[in-house]
Amino acid sequence: MAFSNVAEAWKQRNFAIYMSGAGIALIGMWAQRIAVAWLTWELTHSATWLGLMAFADLFPTIVLTPFAGVIADRVDRRKLSLISQFAAFLQAVILTVLVYTNLINIWSLFVLTFLLGIAMAYATAARLAMVPNLMEAKHVPSALASDAAIYNSARVVGPMVAAGLITVIGITGGFLVNCLTYVIFLVCLLKIRLVRNESRGRTGGIWSQTLEGVRYAARHPGIGPMLIVLTALAMSVKPFLDLLPGLADDVFNSGVNGFAQLAAAGGAGAVVCAIWLALRGRVDGLTSITLSALVVGPLGIILMCFSDIFWLGMLGSFIAGSSITLTGTGVQTLMQHSVDGDIRGRVLSLYGMLHRGVPALGALLMGIVGDLVGLQMTLIGGALLFCVPVLIWVFFCTRNLRESLEGSVE
Repeated sequence: MAFSNVAEAWKQRNFAIYMSGAGIALIGMWAQRIAVAWLTWELTHSATWLGLMAFADLFPTIVLTPFAGVIADRVDRRKLSLISQFAAFLQAVILTVLVYTNLINIWSLFVLTFLLGIAMAYATAARLAMVPNLMEAKHVPSALASDAAIYNSARVVGPMVAAGLITVIGITGGFLVNCLTYVIFLVCLLKIRLVRNESRGRTGGIWSQTLEGVRYAARHPGIGPMLIVLTALAMSVKPFLDLLPGLADDVFNSGVNGFAQLAAAGGAGAVVCAIWLALRGRVDGLTSITLSALVVGPLGIILMCFSDIFWLGMLGSFIAGSSITLTGTGVQTLMQHSVDGDIRGRVLSLYGMLHRGVPALGALLMGIVGDLVGLQMTLIGGALLFCVPVLIWVFFCTRNLRESLEGSVE
């Protein structure tokens, strides 16, 4: 039954085309993220700059995603995705040229990363609202979990591709592959059509519609608490991905190949969880599974940072990566299940804002503290500080969360 759920989702032509192109583009995106992180480390050898670069990439999401969610509810979501992805493609081309000509410096890298963050705020809002429109509603849970499986598979493949290209042809290779994969994705976007179009062309101010999405989430007995859970993990566990170059070089003494292996291990943990969720293909019981990340995430961080033994670091990265998928895919699926279609873009924009934007603040804070007291102690302390109090709080309201999220039917 589980395999049949996934197979049926992939029989939906538009979804299959979209996810094939997105999967290829995500490999390029992760290859570029590895190249940007390692280039930042080579230029500065500073955890603070690693945090600043993550901040430049992700912070625009906090500011723009709520507005992007309103736009995603007003306009054709496929066209919005095309425009935002093309803007990201232009950024990748400029970055590749600057790196190839050796004109890159830390500030130009910072500005270009910030511009990419702006484009991805709109791309994320369009994607989250559009994926359910590519198929009938009954296929959405398996499709969303498949989406997470592909996203996290790219987290395994992309770093290894980047490491290989950087070793063989230099840092430019990690940026060039991203340009090529964007072209493929743009072609796929041109070939799909929306099966269900819930965009309403609504009138009214962007601020009022943004606040409408916030009020909807705050009043919902399940969505608000789950967004708090997402925030705790995004602030305390997810930033480890952006600080891995420092751990790989200073703690494990493993260089760019070790960095890529640690990143790939985190991606592998995410893939295992995403595939399991995709095969599971149902909403019942998903609330408890999602909340388990509050235990799994800190455990992985502690294991990774406990010593300088590389295989323990790999195992910890694997476990921490799995917690990110448990939270991200779980919260996203539960929200897709319980939010009305005509307001979905605005409410899910809050998910995108927290999932991408909050780690920017976490990475910046942990990077600054990491330069003062060391990355290992900083990551362990951050994971425990944010996750333990939230875990204690949700323990007393799990049943109500389950009823409000799993009992709702779109």
